[in-house]
Amino acid sequence: MKKFKIVALSFIIVTFLLESCIAQTAETEVILPPKREFRAVWIATVDNIDWPSSKNLIPEEQQEEFSNLLDFHKRVGMNAVFVQVRAAGDAFYAKSPEPWSEWLTGKQGRRPEPMWDPLDFMIVEAHKRGLEFHAWLNLNRLVHKSSTSVSSENISRTHPEWILSYDGYKLFDFGLPEVRQFITDMTVNVARNYDVDGIHFDDYFYPYASPGQVIQDDATFKKYPDGFTNKADWRRHNVDLLVKQIHDGLAAVKPRLKFGISPFGVWRNKDRDAEGSKTYGALASYDDLFADSRKWVREGWVDYIAPQVYFSSGFSRVPYKNLVDWWTENAFDRHLYIGMGAYRVGYKDRDTHWSNPTEIPNQIRYFRQNETDGAIFFSSRSLKGNSLGFVDSLRRDLFRYPALIPTMPWKDHIPPLAPKSLKATLLSKGLELSWVQPDAAADGDNAWYYIIYRFSADEKATAHDPRRILGMCYEGEKFIDSSAEAGKRYVYYVTAVDRLHNEGRPIGPLRLEVFDQKLVRF
Repeated sequence: MKKFKIVALSFIIVTFLLESCIAQTAETEVILPPKREFRAVWIATVDNIDWPSSKNLIPEEQQEEFSNLLDFHKRVGMNAVFVQVRAAGDAFYAKSPEPWSEWLTGKQGRRPEPMWDPLDFMIVEAHKRGLEFHAWLNLNRLVHKSSTSVSSENISRTHPEWILSYDGYKLFDFGLPEVRQFITDMTVNVARNYDVDGIHFDDYFYPYASPGQVIQDDATFKKYPDGFTNKADWRRHNVDLLVKQIHDGLAAVKPRLKFGISPFGVWRNKDRDAEGSKTYGALASYDDLFADSRKWVREGWVDYIAPQVYFSSGFSRVPYKNLVDWWTENAFDRHLYIGMGAYRVGYKDRDTHWSNPTEIPNQIRYFRQNETDGAIFFSSRSLKGNSLGFVDSLRRDLFRYPALIPTMPWKDHIPPLAPKSLKATLLSKGLELSWVQPDAAADGDNAWYYIIYRFSADEKATAHDPRRILGMCYEGEKFIDSSAEAGKRYVYYVTAVDRLHNEGRPIGPLRLEVFDQKLVRF
């Protein structure tokens, strides 16, 4: 890079526009990419689906794999990861009442050698890259079909009276108060001991029906009926109690921690309930899994809902657009993230629409049109596989520009203060911007990261144009602009963002003109 000098142009204040998301030109309206959008990926550990690639890797190999995985997803445009840290009555973290996972160490209950805490490591690595880290726990499984070892410390062995056997699995009996308390304590333990951004559960509550199988919970229903005479209603009540109990437990330990669930995409079909979605004959979370997912959102027991809308736009019984429309209308002022079936792209399927490389991109365009809050993709392996090149369309087009995570004003609505003392220094590798950390805001929050905006000298500055985000700084108060070119004029602003992604007012403008040879400071 050429050496250059920097000359101050003026102290004229350039208005930092915060009112409009549409940039106006003399000839046309330009619809900007989203400034805020949740973009996440599920990283499944059960059966080594996504990470680690094998249950026989040493810790150093596991760490390298995970760091490389984060680098990949960051390049694609993601801003959050959901990592499965409880797959089946086990743990991918040290501070757990349950045994170490066999998919981490090769045998359930075996400690890593050398000893390390994967969850601590994963959180630090994610935060270094500006990725939110959500701890994903499977709620009901204690023994998976693919398990090859079951520790003597597994709850299915220490408390066999808590267990339902179903289709080769060992599952929790949610009708037992002591089971609900154990699950709540296990979940709160993660929140208390680790710096996670969120706690997440998937769609497994009562089991998906299997031919010839019966859920053997008659004795529990008889012992703890809670006033119910209909078993289906009673099962839904058990799940409601559990979700509410976990919500309350997490709120007591970390009020700003995010809590959300990713249920099966269909709550109820319209032919069963007038308030259901325009879907026909599909399995339904409410009727088949005894999970009243709509109620959890309506009651405010979750901060977000991420329905698994793993259906194509052309699937007649459960059209993607119909489900997105329904959930948009039933989000009840909580965040709505669309669960995207990336794993279906390009595979032989009776639904041939998945052979269209534009299916996922068009789904993204549709949920943006509906003003949802973003998406979570299942799963990491499918994105790495890039079937039909659909991930290229994310990286090069739809996720080309960075996006901040949407705020949750019911948790935190106070922005941080502006950084102080914005300066520029010439280095051999580029133009270094530096600033001073702002004082704590009224709620005591400090800056969690910073956003650096760069505009040309003749542009109107706006906080709503992600194309003008030069970069984000997640560690320290320095940023190097390695793309500044000699002979051009730039205007810089820096804002602080807190842990819940509230963005404060900017410091700036810092107006600079670039020349060769030497540097003049102001």
